[in-house]
Amino acid sequence: MRIYGIFGSPIEHSLSPAMQNAAFGALGLNACYHAFCVRQESLKDAILGAKAMGFGGLNLTIPLKEKALEIVEPDALAREIGAVNTVSFRDGIAGHNTDGVGALLALKASGVDVRGRSVLIIGAGGAARAIAYTFAGEGARISIANRSPRRASELAASVGGAGHGLDDLEVLVPSADVVINATSVGMNEGDPRLLEGRLLQKDQAVFDIVYNRETELLKDAREAGAVAVDGLMMLVYQGAKALEIWTGERAPVEVMERAVREGLGARR
Repeated sequence: MRIYGIFGSPIEHSLSPAMQNAAFGALGLNACYHAFCVRQESLKDAILGAKAMGFGGLNLTIPLKEKALEIVEPDALAREIGAVNTVSFRDGIAGHNTDGVGALLALKASGVDVRGRSVLIIGAGGAARAIAYTFAGEGARISIANRSPRRASELAASVGGAGHGLDDLEVLVPSADVVINATSVGMNEGDPRLLEGRLLQKDQAVFDIVYNRETELLKDAREAGAVAVDGLMMLVYQGAKALEIWTGERAPVEVMERAVREGLGARR
């Protein structure tokens, strides 16, 4: 049996084992996927150990994605983003980042094409970087708004976009074709709103990477008549892309989505 896994700390909350094991079962693969608690200082030993033991591949989550760049051979996109979330052992120890393509496919599944569109990304962390680089590569016009305008400007400059502070949302939101929350705001009940719902328009798409609950941002988007997309399908599609990198098989996306939704439902 081929073993796959996700490394992170903390890791107990991860839905990836349920999602990937459901996919392996649907594909008839003799494989299993487990979660492993791995801290940054142990990451190199853990990755080398996984390769030595014949693991098929790995996912990495917080806080390991950046540290992995020192250990694996990242592909061009992962190197640009500055983070690795998928490791494959088919040819050495290769690093990939599937977070951005996960977001892209989640929007496409909802009928949203970002080519030539103005995309406002709120946040400048790892998820924002992955989305910004991937969407810019698709021909989107990128604006970044962040609590730290300096970080926003640095990220935006790297993808040919414009950086702003959160004070500029009053102007930025109504003029964007696609609005993306790439922060954790909204993950918990009672979180402050990122922006006023009145700023959203019916001809927009609003994407929130939060997937554990319906955020106030998405409620406001639906009320405005905008296309509202939650982060669950980003989780599914980034996992599907990882599986395809590891196995060369076409990922059973519907099976993976059902496993994630069932896993979330069991926690509520």
